[in-house]
Amino acid sequence: MYARERQRQILDTLAQSGRVAVTDLSAQFDVATETVRRDLDQLAGQGALTRVHGGAVPRSTTEVEPDLESRRTTNVEVKRRIATAAARLLPADPGAAVLIDAGSTTAELLPHLSGRRGPVITNAPAIAQGALVHTDLEVHVLPGRVRPTTQAAVGSATVDAMRLLHPEIAFLGCNGLDGEGFTTPDPDEAAVKNAMVRSAGLRVVLADSSKAGSRHLVTFARAADIDTLVTDDGLPPEVLRQLTDAGVEVICA
Repeated sequence: MYARERQRQILDTLAQSGRVAVTDLSAQFDVATETVRRDLDQLAGQGALTRVHGGAVPRSTTEVEPDLESRRTTNVEVKRRIATAAARLLPADPGAAVLIDAGSTTAELLPHLSGRRGPVITNAPAIAQGALVHTDLEVHVLPGRVRPTTQAAVGSATVDAMRLLHPEIAFLGCNGLDGEGFTTPDPDEAAVKNAMVRSAGLRVVLADSSKAGSRHLVTFARAADIDTLVTDDGLPPEVLRQLTDAGVEVICA
């Protein structure tokens, strides 16, 4: 059995039991305890679990989610570089529909929309307001309840509206990412992001490398669901390898 397959089964066992022991996993996979310890150390390095004496427990999913105002002042220069690199993926047709998810990194795309005339769709009132600076743009705001923490519209109305739309490209944010996929703490926001992923032609995630190895409560997209990740050069090599193996194009700004 390859290490990656074994590690995936370790995570499955951990999700079911809430704890795994080195000795039990050694017997289960018929490998040395040192092999299991290396697997657990690698998974802990990716943020997939927490190492404890004799085994591992799930990584906590109760971390406090930073609000939008806090994130706007964090890693600003990196986020601008990421947005500049992501803007090169904008459709050549200036009339093509573009979807921009709520978030501090996705908001940095706004200056790059100058000269476009196609519809811009967003679930963030702040991004819609910023897009109106570019007077040629046709701006659409998705309906729904606005979460105070992220200032994103969420709920069934948002999801239902998103299902009817088919933008050429979607730029999405996330709270955590690893080789398995992309996560966020709030189930309602995850449902909206998932609807965006399913509706768009090209799916692009913008996330700085500080989010790598962090796994939050809800997975809104598996790695294979995303076409491109735009990040910085701090992405851990193991996460980079896993994402590229899953078919994700990784662009380092």
